[in-house]
Amino acid sequence: MDLILGILLGILVLTFLVAAHEFGHGFIARRNGVKVEEFAIGFPPKITSKVVPKSPLGNNVEYSVNALPIGGFVRLKGEHDSAEDEGSYGAATFWQKTKILLAGVAVNWIIAAVLLTVLAWTGLPKMATVLPNQFTVPSDTQIENKPVQISAIAPGTPADKAGLQVGDTLVRFNGQKIGAADDFARVVQQDAGKTVSIIYSRNNKENTITLTLRAANTNGEGYLGAALSQQQYIHATWSAPIVGVVTTAQLTVATVQGVGATIAKAAQGFAGQFSTSHQARSAASKDLSEAGQNVAGPIGIFGVIFPAAEKAGLTQIVLLTALISLTLAVMNVLPIPGLDGARWYLTAVFKALKRPLTEDLEAKINGVGMYIIFGLIILVSIADIGKIRW
Repeated sequence: MDLILGILLGILVLTFLVAAHEFGHGFIARRNGVKVEEFAIGFPPKITSKVVPKSPLGNNVEYSVNALPIGGFVRLKGEHDSAEDEGSYGAATFWQKTKILLAGVAVNWIIAAVLLTVLAWTGLPKMATVLPNQFTVPSDTQIENKPVQISAIAPGTPADKAGLQVGDTLVRFNGQKIGAADDFARVVQQDAGKTVSIIYSRNNKENTITLTLRAANTNGEGYLGAALSQQQYIHATWSAPIVGVVTTAQLTVATVQGVGATIAKAAQGFAGQFSTSHQARSAASKDLSEAGQNVAGPIGIFGVIFPAAEKAGLTQIVLLTALISLTLAVMNVLPIPGLDGARWYLTAVFKALKRPLTEDLEAKINGVGMYIIFGLIILVSIADIGKIRW
């Protein structure tokens, strides 16, 4: 059931984000004299449509709903770069085309900033691994510590033998209330080798166990043998919009760096496969594996990420929506085939070369790029299948 709900949630979120992105293109196109012919939710085959005489996207725009409920599109008059008819995209100036192509990016970035602003007011999770210096306004910030939970257990350790499980919430240790993960780790170290009692909560039911801690931490698995996690939340009032916007900017930089690092690892791993050294090939395979873990295709997004967020609650759903919206913004700035960035770079290159970009040449270049993207999506999706928890 969690998987089904997660898939439905993912479809709704991505449809909203892509539709908002496409609406941005259409709205700015209209403002720059380009005719919007159709605004669609989903992809064909078409279910229903209606031509609206007057709308925010212009006059006599066809609004349609299609059968494939992932995303959507906006169709402009004369979308190829060489079109010359009045009101066509091709007839627009280079600056007008830039504004039209970047409008979707701006909409997704703004959505992310708004959602993070809301979370900064209601409780924005601290993302220490992604943003070690996550922005706050100290005079208007309160930090909420959630209960300490077990995030991993090493086999054969006291935690494992006592029956503790990942997800258990630690309530008391030797009668003392557990408030912070760091404090708990320090107390456990002080009682190394001793028999202790632990009260933990599982499925809203408290349980008590007695176990003997390890006397030494020689292999780094800890005295208890359990890795701990504790989610912290930032609460702001008047500074929430500032926190939301600055955090969005920080995440933008982190996303660009992450994409660059993933591409570099993938390229390095691919090139290393042709090395004559067994050690170099092994290192290259590890790079490819790490790059693959950092990428999720449609199966990973709908089958893994959204079900996990749906189970975690509303805050995580809103945070995930903001992160995906921001990712869409960043990816559409980069020269990735089939996306807005590639289209802009293609137009810019031919403008710089002062050569005409014919409709046939543009179609061939975009076609090759799309074949490459679809191939990568298939490869990533195959890897994603193993991540699903049925």
